Amino acid sequence: MQQQQLSDASLAETMQTTNLSPGGVLRAHFSSVVLPVWRAAGFNSALRLPFEAVAPNNHAPLPPKRYRAMACARQLFVFADAGDLAHAATLFASLRHYFLDSRNGGWFYSVDAHGVPLERQKDLYTHAFVVFACAHYAKQSGDADAFALLDETSRLIETRFANRDTRSELLNAALDEDFGAIREGPLQNPLMHLAEAWLAVRDATGDRAFDTRLEALTQAVAETFVDEESGCIAELPMGAAGNRLEPGHQFEWYFLALGSAHDAFEAAGLNTRLACAFDFAQRHGVDGKTGGVCAALDKKGLVIDSTQRIWAQTEYLRAMATRGIVGDKLGAQIERFRARFLHAKGWVEYRALDGKITRAEMPSTTPYHLATAYAALPT
Repeated sequence: MQQQQLSDASLAETMQTTNLSPGGVLRAHFSSVVLPVWRAAGFNSALRLPFEAVAPNNHAPLPPKRYRAMACARQLFVFADAGDLAHAATLFASLRHYFLDSRNGGWFYSVDAHGVPLERQKDLYTHAFVVFACAHYAKQSGDADAFALLDETSRLIETRFANRDTRSELLNAALDEDFGAIREGPLQNPLMHLAEAWLAVRDATGDRAFDTRLEALTQAVAETFVDEESGCIAELPMGAAGNRLEPGHQFEWYFLALGSAHDAFEAAGLNTRLACAFDFAQRHGVDGKTGGVCAALDKKGLVIDSTQRIWAQTEYLRAMATRGIVGDKLGAQIERFRARFLHAKGWVEYRALDGKITRAEMPSTTPYHLATAYAALPT
């Protein structure tokens, strides 16, 4: 199947000629256009690490200034999930080789262009993705080292990121290299991805300890980050200055809670709130003309950042499918997404409300969002 057909033809035309569903069209574009980039041009074969980003027209890697552990972990997930265990094994080995801090424990945030630790702080977002990726790789491969590493990192997260000034379940977002000083207190986003990681580990191992971890985490989030009027989960603890509501994160939380059907979310009272949050984000955060999801709203639903980032669009598709919005309505949104954000050589990372491309290069982190969203769409 030609890449041009998959990305530039209309969804209806592609479905007619290929006999694919709307979700199938997106998955075909992913497998035939997106994945090959990160096996070849987007992969530094000398360091055995994915480049941070590639150019949209010829896939030339942007001059590397750093390589992040989180980006490597996301690529590990993508290739493990795609069944390419050979490439996943390479990424798993590189993750350990470059980013594991043998002296202090945990994972460095990044290494420089030569593979030397650069940003050495300990970041919860990074650690959550290491656990998430190792869980998927371990499940697909049976690799004992991956199982051991996800367990070790999970234990470290609980002990070293604990926030003793408030509630330990909230966990700090960033600490110094030796975990001695807090750089940033609890934030919603790393906690959401930690919930995602706990779900993945529970699925991979069957270990009920992760049910307990998830129960404590969801309860702490419900008590600290929820705007009760809208049901939305805010980026900062409620009452913090400069807080905001991101529609994409409402859709992402909605999928994690309702898609997993894990009792922890219901017990924390999040399912009902997130149903309201879905409606709020859809009503105020999705542009009626383009179907694009904006970056941020205030508590009243006013747009405070109209940037349309591709990850938020994918989370909207995934949440729609989880909500049971399928058939023509989902198909129409898939087509609007395909036409606005996909092209013959990949995707558009950011668009402004008026359609102007405001970030054209394609980061190595985005295939994670594409893969997770497409997996949730009807076959």
